[in-house]
Amino acid sequence: MFNIEDIQKMLPQRYPFLMIDRILELEEGKKVVAVKNVSINEDFFGGHFPGNPVMPGALIIEAMAQASIALFYSSESSASEKEKLYLLGTVKVRFLNPVFPGDQLKITIEPVKIISTGAIVNALAESSGKEVARGELSFSVK
Repeated sequence: MFNIEDIQKMLPQRYPFLMIDRILELEEGKKVVAVKNVSINEDFFGGHFPGNPVMPGALIIEAMAQASIALFYSSESSASEKEKLYLLGTVKVRFLNPVFPGDQLKITIEPVKIISTGAIVNALAESSGKEVARGELSFSVK
């Protein structure tokens, strides 16, 4: 299990854009399972949507992308290089259920292909046993 300090060593993102709170499982180059605790205190709930707060789909994708970076980081022999730029490419995600304040978003990432300059991954987001979103992401690393 990886805590927030470990995650910050892997990811370039920082507050308020860090969308992963804990990594529950990390099999090097094979699978990552991460969680995001969704709190009503999140800034985005003020406008999305007033009176009916729902986590924006773009931020669910961002959580998936950050979990993907952790998987890529674990598979890299040069994981100690901090100055990498991650560029999200193709996103093919289908949203199935909303995410509300108080939910815990569980994100599972499995690689389709990982190379030294990027990856294609299958992503699944779940909350309370329901699929929230699923799809495929690709990104490159510079």
